[in-house]
Amino acid sequence: MKRLFSRLIQLAAFFSLAPAAAWAICDVDYVAQPGDTLFSIAETHYGDRERWTLVYYRNQKLLAGATVLPGRKLFIPCITGATAPDATPLRQEKAELTLLTGGGYAPFTGRGLPGQGMVTELVNAALELAPAPVSYSVSWEDDWSKHLFPMLDQKEFDMGFPWLKPDCAAEPDNERCASFHFSDPVMTLPIMLFARADSGFDYREDADVEGKTLCRPAGYFTHDLNRPGRRWLDGGKITLVQPKTPADCFRMVAEGKVDAVAVNLFLGASTIVGEGLRDTVVPLEKPLSEEGLHVVISKRHWRGTTHLYRINAGLQKLRGSGRFEEIMSRHLELFWAQLQ
Repeated sequence: MKRLFSRLIQLAAFFSLAPAAAWAICDVDYVAQPGDTLFSIAETHYGDRERWTLVYYRNQKLLAGATVLPGRKLFIPCITGATAPDATPLRQEKAELTLLTGGGYAPFTGRGLPGQGMVTELVNAALELAPAPVSYSVSWEDDWSKHLFPMLDQKEFDMGFPWLKPDCAAEPDNERCASFHFSDPVMTLPIMLFARADSGFDYREDADVEGKTLCRPAGYFTHDLNRPGRRWLDGGKITLVQPKTPADCFRMVAEGKVDAVAVNLFLGASTIVGEGLRDTVVPLEKPLSEEGLHVVISKRHWRGTTHLYRINAGLQKLRGSGRFEEIMSRHLELFWAQLQ
């Protein structure tokens, strides 16, 4: 049946039909089979491997990281059309709680994005659902280098988002770990390996990466390459190349100068399209790691515990209510549609 459906998808593409619209099997439960991946499930149900993130974000509690476990019952959501962002009656100019974010970080934050970005909308929704809710404001500073130090460290604003959390257990002296409290993840990012489609590079386990040359732009985090049990950098098990920009990395992998680029899914997909490398460079199916995007607050903030509890409780309620999946589905569809 699965092979038959895949064939129908191919025929639909041949006759210029839109597979996701013509053949989608969604809003249904699916029991994972041996050999299934999020990519293969998306291809079967949507006719589009790129839409695997719809399944990923809807079923995170049922996945082992981003690995599909045979026998698990996954829910396959239908693609959500564009709808208006949630109302934010507590968001006001003069507010009790002040938040800081910035632009140029699509699809997560941006004043011109729908809902001002998926993370902005998730934070808004969490604060609207928080216990003992208070009015809040969101301010924008596009120079991200000013956010943590001095603006949030000196408490010019109460909280900031979205920020990656280092491995604070391994690096307690890291300036972010030493100076800031982190909320629970607002959302998680799959960190992917992107390789030439014809390279034969297949990542199933960490041993497959050892001896390879990876590319990640200068200034980006590297703690996932050096986590306990991996220690690729400390052990000299890989070569890491760090040019200035993501585009540099993707051109290098296309030219065969490195084996793979290691960046988050959204950045990788956008760069592939921007550099005209679709079908030349592709993501490998197994994520390298998953990293959270967090709200942060200075450890010296006198209301730090209260504000952190408020955002965490709101995030928990957001996920329990189903609104998290609704918001993510809408933003994911907008993101993938813009890349077509």
